[in-house]
Amino acid sequence: MLCRLEVLALLVVAFAFALAASGVAQAAQPAPASSALSAVQANPAPHPAPEQPLPYSHKTHVGMGVACQLCHVNPEPGKEMTFPNTATCMSCHAKLATDRPAIQKLAGYAHSEQPIPWVRVYKLLPGVTWSHRKHLEAGVPCETCHGAVGNLEVMSETTAITGMASCISCHQAHKVSAACNVCHSWPAK
Repeated sequence: MLCRLEVLALLVVAFAFALAASGVAQAAQPAPASSALSAVQANPAPHPAPEQPLPYSHKTHVGMGVACQLCHVNPEPGKEMTFPNTATCMSCHAKLATDRPAIQKLAGYAHSEQPIPWVRVYKLLPGVTWSHRKHLEAGVPCETCHGAVGNLEVMSETTAITGMASCISCHQAHKVSAACNVCHSWPAK
């Protein structure tokens, strides 16, 4: 006989699947032209950009040819991408735009050997077991999930990538398993 917690967990999963199924049908509709770089739908409830300790324009940096992987590395175990090390920023900004207050503040972080306290924009939801590493190894470009980051002056959660329907529709489109245990751990028995 199932305990109450197991029954509740099964009901939650069934409800999530019902929601995902309705979302998958919506996600299968053609994306608007504005999200041509992204396989993920635009965020239906856009989140405001979090306040960051330093202003940073992906548009400026990507426009200058800075690749995502120069600033965002994927250390073991591969779950999250990191924020740039202060020394990485200073490799250019030790001589570039040093008269700007934001760069002077950056230099202060570097001088004190403190990491820049960036605020994460996209956060994994509780109960999700996910890895950037697997997607990078599969050759999935950053823009597929995060949208046209190179057009953003201020980074915000512009795509619905944290929605289960986005993951399921992408997995189905690429013929990758969308079984529950691919992204969710089950409670220990």
